[in-house]
Amino acid sequence: MRPGTEAEGTGKPLMKGANDARGADGGGALAETAGTTGTEWEYAPAPESRDVVTLAPEYGLFLNGEFVPAAGGARFATVNPATEEPLAEVAEAGAEDVDRAVAAAREAYERVWGPMPPAERAKYLYRIARVLQERSREFAVLESLDNGKPIKETRDVDVPLAAAHFFYHAGWADKLEYAGFGPSPRPVGVAGQIIPWNFPLLMAAWKLAPALAAGNTCVLKPAETTPLTALLLAQVCQEAGLPPGVVNVLTGAGETGAALVAHPGVDKVAFTGSTEVGKQIRRTLAGTGKRLTLELGGKAANVVFDDAPVEAAVEGIVNGIFFNQGHVCCAGSRLLVQESVADTVTDRLRERLGTLRLGDPLDKNTDIGAINSRQQLDKISELAAAGEAEGAERWSPPCQLPGRGYWFPPTVFTGVAQSHRIAREEIFGPVLSVLTFRTPEEAVTKANNTPYGLSAGVWTDKGSRILWLAQRLRAGVVWANTYNRFDPASPFGGYRESGFGREGGRHGLAAYLDA
Repeated sequence: MRPGTEAEGTGKPLMKGANDARGADGGGALAETAGTTGTEWEYAPAPESRDVVTLAPEYGLFLNGEFVPAAGGARFATVNPATEEPLAEVAEAGAEDVDRAVAAAREAYERVWGPMPPAERAKYLYRIARVLQERSREFAVLESLDNGKPIKETRDVDVPLAAAHFFYHAGWADKLEYAGFGPSPRPVGVAGQIIPWNFPLLMAAWKLAPALAAGNTCVLKPAETTPLTALLLAQVCQEAGLPPGVVNVLTGAGETGAALVAHPGVDKVAFTGSTEVGKQIRRTLAGTGKRLTLELGGKAANVVFDDAPVEAAVEGIVNGIFFNQGHVCCAGSRLLVQESVADTVTDRLRERLGTLRLGDPLDKNTDIGAINSRQQLDKISELAAAGEAEGAERWSPPCQLPGRGYWFPPTVFTGVAQSHRIAREEIFGPVLSVLTFRTPEEAVTKANNTPYGLSAGVWTDKGSRILWLAQRLRAGVVWANTYNRFDPASPFGGYRESGFGREGGRHGLAAYLDA
């Protein structure tokens, strides 16, 4: 099924007649209808209200504690990917604006934030976390509007985890000398932070919270397609009384990010995004003495052995690749399943996909939302077509795609060879490649046959096999009998072309300290 070719719909079940509440949060009533083959059930719409969000027609840059227009006056539109509806006009920062932001951050670091007692800094982080919780519904709706992801994900994952990062790092602010970095760890200075569009609010929290706790000031550059929750977070900083210049937000495209990376007043660069851009950043910073951490792409293997509980494994597979429409750098996009149970697992996976619901991201019953942009949809479509051309078998459940917006159905490829592009390249969409193996050694070989090294998953009843495999998988994170579980206290990061450095936990503080 090709995206955008079906008649306009409102996100009906991928498989009608599935009397299965998995994937719904109970927000919508079940409506009974009489069918020719018996009773059929459909979820009634359960939309979250847009009224909790007040969108301004225009947004400026957040510099030195105030919202101001870009020096050059340039603006760009951010749109709702589910409807292609323009949401707001946003200021586009240029080189002069980057200069202003870095200067404000430097002054705040030297005069206010750096000299401030760590316990006082912690109070501000606690305030930000509490305000995030108080305004959680507003943030969840805005993130779904601007990003396209389902409201139940923004409500239950993105916003709570963002608040948790501020709470967690607030606790570290006055304990850094006991964190194992030496007796007197010092902040690095001004941090330039560039975040992607797949988790706009959560990535902002991942970057800002440890940097602020360590005593640094920040210039944050959100992705051009998803700037609105970063700007709302800037309002939260104002509400929490954060001193001017401690956090600055520059909206814009790649040129804005490049100017921030190259600015001589930035002491530390943190980037989450594509591997190619990460390579460019590393070349730019070579020889400058600036610190750098990179969290880049991935092509994770989700390994299922013949003794794994099939139902649990299938849920983990679905969560691993179809969570957030597959817009996850650690997505389990390669399923390696032991040959003896391959048919059983793939058959059950197809049944499970038939119960997922694609449609309006603000409907609380929706499992699969919109693709974030036309550009990303084109990339997913191109790679999926390459999978078919190279001989893999493509399957998607029956699905009616909305007539407007950017949509792609959950897709599974079987008969995939390791040489296929869909097995080698990061698709960053709801596309799963299924490969098989016979022995644990073969599973390790195939799992490690990638230039990436961000994450992996293992499904088996044997604890000894989990430990054996985890020691041999070349990945920064290995989940055992679960997938996509995150905690602010747990470090996250990769190896090889998935980047270097860690975010979260005590390890994530190291990048922002000069010990």
